[in-house]
Amino acid sequence: MDWLNLWFFLEEKDKGLRWIPELIFVIMDGSMSSPYEVLLFYKYAWLDDPDRFAADHRLLCQRLGLRGRIVIAAEGLNGTVSGTRENCGRYREALDKNPIMAGIAWKIASEEGHVFPKLSIKVRNEVVSLQLGEKNFNPIDLTAPHLNPSEWREAMKEKNVVLLDARNDYEWEIGRFEGAILPNVPSFKDLPKWIRDHRSELEGKKILTYCTGGIRCEKFSGFLLNEGFDTVFQLDGGIVTYGKDEDVQGEGYEGECYVFDERLSIPVNQTDGASVVSKCRSCGIPNIRYRNCAWMPCNAQILLCEECEEKKGRYCDCRCKEIDLISRSAVIGI
Repeated sequence: MDWLNLWFFLEEKDKGLRWIPELIFVIMDGSMSSPYEVLLFYKYAWLDDPDRFAADHRLLCQRLGLRGRIVIAAEGLNGTVSGTRENCGRYREALDKNPIMAGIAWKIASEEGHVFPKLSIKVRNEVVSLQLGEKNFNPIDLTAPHLNPSEWREAMKEKNVVLLDARNDYEWEIGRFEGAILPNVPSFKDLPKWIRDHRSELEGKKILTYCTGGIRCEKFSGFLLNEGFDTVFQLDGGIVTYGKDEDVQGEGYEGECYVFDERLSIPVNQTDGASVVSKCRSCGIPNIRYRNCAWMPCNAQILLCEECEEKKGRYCDCRCKEIDLISRSAVIGI
């Protein structure tokens, strides 16, 4: 990408300055105190050389000290990163000035520090994978109309409407829109089969589909249109944008929103109707505390309160606990 290949990095050892055309910044010392931000973003576009784009993008993120997960494909960019407020601002500015990336709808949250342990940038076949094979498409060419938060809130009240969650089962377990259909799928790529198996529940309905930040619905809603569902809408900006909207304040959403970083979940509903819908797997009390099963080959995420973890261990079920204890005993006995 020319926008990155034309960079010139100059270093003045005494001042600690480096220069990029139109962007001058101080390389931040880790000991310096600065507010942090978390950015959630995506952009469907056409990238001629995803590998080259990824290499240049990695250099940009490393120079700015960003951490997070970014997926790059020929169909675009999908990412979430954390960094100092200043360097996140420079990152946004760099992408906004790139003609291919211009127009990203940034979701920004303030934090006290990084929410990712490292930076990961990977090149994939898709930025979000439905694994449609030869029937794959770019949402640039096909996607359902967007509803802003206020329009979405009103649409939820209409008759003959179904809300369809486009996330994985462990995501909607901790929070979802009231009355939504919750496909019991562990991965996004499993949704097409679920839709075909449950077609009768959706036919003739106005479908409102939503996800965390909007990127999955861009493709999923297009898939629904290709499957013959002709009245499909998607929540613009996803749950994150809905929760931050000053007018709706997350109304109609119950529980929290699962996020793919060290925070694990964030609040959405800012009204008096806010509630907790998830429960501890062991005792059943309301709980939003996610942990990973202690048996490493499983490593499943489970909702588990502190008391139950202390009494029964960090396991998703009795089988994992039994196998883990047997294997540990065998190792000790060697």
